[in-house]
Amino acid sequence: MKAEILTIGDEILIGQITNTNSVWIAQELNLMGVKIVHMASVADDELAITKAFNDALTRADFVFITGGLGPTKDDITKKTFSKYFNSELILDEEVLKQVSSFFIKRGREVTEINRQQALVPKGCVVINNPNGTAPGMWMKKENTIFISMPGVPYEMKAMMTETILPKIKRENNLPHIYHKTVLTNGIGESALSELIESWEDNLANCNIKLAYLPQPGMVRLRLSTFGSDKATLQKNIDSEIEKLKSIIDNYIFGYENYGEETPSLADIVSQLLRKNNQTIALAESCTGGYISSLFTGIAGASDVFKGAIIPYTNKAKHDLLEVDEAVFSSVGAVSKECVEQLAQNVLKKFGSDFALSVSGIAGPSGGTEDKPVGTVWIAVASKEKTLAFKFLFGDNRQRNILMTSNFALNTLRKFILKSV
Repeated sequence: MKAEILTIGDEILIGQITNTNSVWIAQELNLMGVKIVHMASVADDELAITKAFNDALTRADFVFITGGLGPTKDDITKKTFSKYFNSELILDEEVLKQVSSFFIKRGREVTEINRQQALVPKGCVVINNPNGTAPGMWMKKENTIFISMPGVPYEMKAMMTETILPKIKRENNLPHIYHKTVLTNGIGESALSELIESWEDNLANCNIKLAYLPQPGMVRLRLSTFGSDKATLQKNIDSEIEKLKSIIDNYIFGYENYGEETPSLADIVSQLLRKNNQTIALAESCTGGYISSLFTGIAGASDVFKGAIIPYTNKAKHDLLEVDEAVFSSVGAVSKECVEQLAQNVLKKFGSDFALSVSGIAGPSGGTEDKPVGTVWIAVASKEKTLAFKFLFGDNRQRNILMTSNFALNTLRKFILKSV
């Protein structure tokens, strides 16, 4: 089954609000085996909406529409929807009861404009809205079902979850769609593509599609397939991932399982530490506490995260973590010697099992010929040993902070695994 998602509203087109509805709907439909073939945002204009409906009619079995169902004059979706189906708006008594109850419970008078919310196209299947006043509408034209819902996210989600998705499941024989995502760090998209080219070429023979999803500091590889037997789909993808591991195992740091949120590197490191009853402390310079925030954003962080120091200046590095002042005059704060001392001394100060330190030139200024913007040193330490690594990320400050954080956490992950 193929679906199209339309969001209606000028506020989306001018960037006044973020269109989260389409993303959520796409995720839910994909989980139940409905393929998204198109997404679009349309202005509050009858001609534009009608054209979008006509276009969707040619390529989709379902058209999911959000927005434009309010009671004000700029909300024209319902009128256009009714006109498109050569219908007329009629008063639905059940909807009127619900609208009236909605306002009475809140101690408000039901006005004439509120009553208009109970108008629906004649012949439509009304979708109950337990969280608002605008009902949803389900109508069919030729072989395509059009489903119109309010743009308010929590109203739309309740309709989808409680009524629309169950109805689609009951009335259609849907295939299973299965995804699994491989999370990689330490290699760019183009280099990764070259490395796994032969493996990727063979995926078509297994009815598996591969998508590259790059972001600062990592590349996610999403494998997708569909069919009638879910267990077989999962087995096929897991088999291909085992082959992939033999090629790029050193770059893989985790997996995103079907229907679950992507685990962050901080999640994965925290799980490793918790499993081994171990702890971590940080000394962050160029990232300014960002890595610490990734740890503390995880519930139960205090079990593994002892604390952090952010010695942003050279004086702070010396005063707070006893970095030898001679380091600054000889090799500078962005150096192997500096991050090693930071890691070793923050380890002692907090009495943790492991320590992580970073120091770099985030930019956009401050670089030199020897140390351009984006130069970063990362160190990891335990009571037994200390390792330091140099990276060169680029000239964008925010990107450098993100990449430093991801590379630092993955360096720590590998260090912990080798220390166990």
